[in-house]
Amino acid sequence: MDLSNLKPAEGSVKGQGKRVGRGQGSGKGGTATRGHKGAKSRSGYSKKVGFEGGQMPIQRRVPKFGFTNINRKEYQGVNLDTIQQLVDDKKINDTLDFETLVSLGLVGKNELVKILGRGELKSKLNVTAHKFTATAKAAIEAAGGEAVTL
Repeated sequence: MDLSNLKPAEGSVKGQGKRVGRGQGSGKGGTATRGHKGAKSRSGYSKKVGFEGGQMPIQRRVPKFGFTNINRKEYQGVNLDTIQQLVDDKKINDTLDFETLVSLGLVGKNELVKILGRGELKSKLNVTAHKFTATAKAAIEAAGGEAVTL
C-alpha cells in the first residue's frame, strides 16, 4: 500500500461530467455544445414560463371571461357522517369545537369550517363551527345537541 495505488471507495465518487468550453483540444470547445446563435446559445439565457418560441402563448391566445370575487370566503366542509364516525371511533364524546377539528387533521388552523348535512347524526353533540347548513343544524338539534356559530 502506497500513494500510487490509493483509490476512493467503490461508488463514492460520481463522474465529473463533460467539461465544455475548455478549448479546441478538448473536443468540446468552440460553441461548447450549444450550437450556433439563437437565445439558447447565449450566456444568462433562461426560458420564461409559458414561452413558446415566439409563437403567441396559449395563455394569451385563449379568451378570458368571467369574474372572480376578491372578497369570497372559502369554507372547509365537514359532513355529519364524518362527525358520527369520530364519535364511533371514540375520538370525540360530547363536544366538537374548532380546536378539536384542527387537532384531528380535518381542517387547517387558518380555515373556516362549515358543517354540512350529508349522513346522519345519532349522538348528542355540542358542535361549534363558523357556519352550518340548514339540514346539518336541524340534524344536530334533532339528535339533542346544539349548533353554536363562531
